[in-house]
Amino acid sequence: MPGCLPQGITDFDVCSVDWNSFVPWAETSRPGWGAVMPEYAGYLIVILFGVFFSVITSIMVWFEKTFGGLVISSEHFNTAGRNIKTGLTASVIVSQWTWAATLLQSSNVAWRYGLSGPFWYAAGASIQVLLFGILAIEVKKKAPNMHTFLEMIDVRWGKAAHMTFLFFGFATNLIVTGMLLLGGAAVVYQTSSMATEAALFLIPVGVIIYTMFGGLKATFLASYIHTTIIFIGLVLFVTYVYAVAGDCGADLTKQCNSIGSASILWERLTFVAALPSVSDAVTAGAHHGPVPNNRGGSYLTMLSNDGLSFGVINIIGNFGTVFVDQSYWQSAIAARPASAHKGYILGGLVWFTIPMALATSLGLASNALNVKLSSDEAGSGLAPPAAAIVLLGQGGGILIIIMLFMAITSTGSAECIAVASLVAYDIYRKYINPDCTGQQLLRVSRIMVVFYGLVSGFFGWFLYGVGANLGWVYNFMGIMIGSAVLPVSFCILTRYCTAKGAIIGAWGGMISSVITWLVIASTRCSDGRDPERLPVGETCPTGTLDINTTGNLYAQLGGNLVAICMSGIYCMLVTAIEFKVRHGRALCEWGQGCPIAHAVRRGATCDSYVPLPL
Repeated sequence: MPGCLPQGITDFDVCSVDWNSFVPWAETSRPGWGAVMPEYAGYLIVILFGVFFSVITSIMVWFEKTFGGLVISSEHFNTAGRNIKTGLTASVIVSQWTWAATLLQSSNVAWRYGLSGPFWYAAGASIQVLLFGILAIEVKKKAPNMHTFLEMIDVRWGKAAHMTFLFFGFATNLIVTGMLLLGGAAVVYQTSSMATEAALFLIPVGVIIYTMFGGLKATFLASYIHTTIIFIGLVLFVTYVYAVAGDCGADLTKQCNSIGSASILWERLTFVAALPSVSDAVTAGAHHGPVPNNRGGSYLTMLSNDGLSFGVINIIGNFGTVFVDQSYWQSAIAARPASAHKGYILGGLVWFTIPMALATSLGLASNALNVKLSSDEAGSGLAPPAAAIVLLGQGGGILIIIMLFMAITSTGSAECIAVASLVAYDIYRKYINPDCTGQQLLRVSRIMVVFYGLVSGFFGWFLYGVGANLGWVYNFMGIMIGSAVLPVSFCILTRYCTAKGAIIGAWGGMISSVITWLVIASTRCSDGRDPERLPVGETCPTGTLDINTTGNLYAQLGGNLVAICMSGIYCMLVTAIEFKVRHGRALCEWGQGCPIAHAVRRGATCDSYVPLPL
């Protein structure tokens, strides 16, 4: 190979290897088989894992009922008795925050942007959990008896605000669940050839069963098991990539499908980045050459424009999926007062290791091993199973499926309980049957767990049908729900926010973000590329809006930035105008005129202009 400069670390002769012969991972000549198993095995794994954890969790709940005196009422079903300690709270936060995207999207951005991708994914999604500990403290101080975050919004700001944030709450739950199912179905399809549509509907089945019978406490118990299994798999993959050298054989002119040390990983990535650029357009599955917009074209630099852009999108979107997701408020509600903030801080710190470690091992290894992986496949979250199969064979692919299933079921059960609580307390008790009994609330909650499981399957099917993959939905979530972050936070953190300010901030921010996103997308190339980055003399058609242009990184970045920034501006501007109109009277302060400080009472309202000293 002309101009080849080997680094002298690996044994095989990198200059004699045909780097245009990409390493296959999902190709098979056997009909009815995926990359590692036959189709029927995929069905068995999805169904039997769901049944297994349903049985185990149900047995644990039964023991607690029989020997611990547990009585599952509507209160316990949705709050787990409000006495969860620090360790279990932390493990639940880790489990809930470990989505399919945590394992798959983190490695996708490592494949695309190099080392900066995993860092921005892990750091950009840890800060929200750490900061939510502040809200957890405020919940215990100001609204210790609430069941949902919408109850405090209703008491402080009234019906219009309540309905507004009910929409954003449901949107958050659907987006999170949609990402879980898209990622899980894509991996199951590639590894077993199981029909994607079937996976989208069968994956939620096991979650529905144990969540329906055990409620939030069952979710907590299952999450502890799920987190343990995920960390076992994580340790195995990191060890194998960085510490276990495979047997490459005597032929040093062939690529060695193992790594075994950080120095070899560095050499491989350095060499791959120095190869002539080859893209999917030329050779399917190719990913050679310098990384665009990275300093020196290196995979191993933090100075990456695209990596930073993804980091901003990641931070904004994940603020929405924490601060506007009832499942995180529910964990704060379920925790003991002294354990709530500790659990969130500990959980956030522990969670950081999962995407950072997995993406810097399997995500970077998918490039270092010259795996045949297209941009669409990486965007669907297939970098980890691809690298795992090349390194470990069928066992690696099966282990990824197990870890992925743990992530999907733990987060999926939390989302089911979150939706059930919102419907039971913020729709059924609020608007349909204000005098309902605890048994009626419990029945509604259980029905909603089943109903939402079906709805999530149809929603995942819709996303799959329009061509949205995991990466597209992940970057889109901030555009949709990022505008609700600041108003929801203001509700419990400050008196300087009115109902109109919160409502206009949320809706105005979302509308502005969607407009910005679509306008920028319409200026991108029809294949999703950026016109300003095309080679000199090359042009492309623009002006179309489809899954390619709306998935452009900079279009989604613009939408995310506008969502959170404009919502705050609208919110504060309207509040300032109302404050001036009211002749300077101070706004409502928690504990002084707001009844939720003592208990959420039906029909209670909070005067937004109680004259308190500033």
